[in-house]
Order: sequence, then structure tokens, then C-alpha cells
Amino acid sequence: MKREFSAGGVLVRRLRGRWVFAAIRPAGKKPGLWALPKGQIDAQERPEETAVREVAEETGAHGRVTQKLGDVRYVYTWDGERIFKVVSFYLLRYSRGRLGELPPETALDDGPALLAYGGDREMAAKAADALGSL
Repeated sequence: MKREFSAGGVLVRRLRGRWVFAAIRPAGKKPGLWALPKGQIDAQERPEETAVREVAEETGAHGRVTQKLGDVRYVYTWDGERIFKVVSFYLLRYSRGRLGELPPETALDDGPALLAYGGDREMAAKAADALGSL
């Protein structure tokens, strides 16, 4: 079975006393579908670097990695071939830029209800837990 490795991030910012986060609308998906930014790890790139790059490319905002949140593993089929995929997610603290299309009032606590994919919801919840302990 073919294997793929990607990385992504939960980019957070403190705004008006609460944590907000960045999400994207993946190309080709139905309106209203929200996901966390993520993408393929390039050759000679560390997963943390991929997370920072993908967040900036997909949201227009930049951040720095504070910790790894975990890995999401799943199998999908593409052109009749089964592919095992691992996506490593990182918590990123906002440094500059806009948080993309998501309205700034969208709180991180709303992430699990907003995000379309189970792994993304799990990582948003882990980010909220991690920030609660900071």
C-alpha cells in the first residue's frame, strides 16, 4: 500500500479575550465545509516546517510552532489505489497576517462543531486543551 505524509497546523490567536483559529475551505469541496490547513511534506523538509509553510500558503497568516498536537492516520482510495496517510498536526501561535476567510469571532472552542473532518476536530480540541494549560 502506498504511503503519504503530510503536516498541518492549528493556527491560534488571542483576540478580545478568547482564542480564535484559522480554517480553510478546501478547493473543490462544497460551500460551508471547513478544514485545517495541511499539505504534503516536501523533500528535505521537516514536518514542523511543512506545517508553518502550509498554514501561511493556505490562510495568509503566519505563526510559529509551539508544540506537536498529534497524528491523524487514515486510508483513502485514489484512482483505485488504497493509500495510507499520516498527517502530523502542530499548534502554531499567530505572529502576523490575516486569519483567512474564517470570521475573527470564530472561537477555537467552536472548532469541533465547525470542522468537517474527524481528525481536524480532534486536533482543534487538543489545541484548546493545550491552550487551557498555558
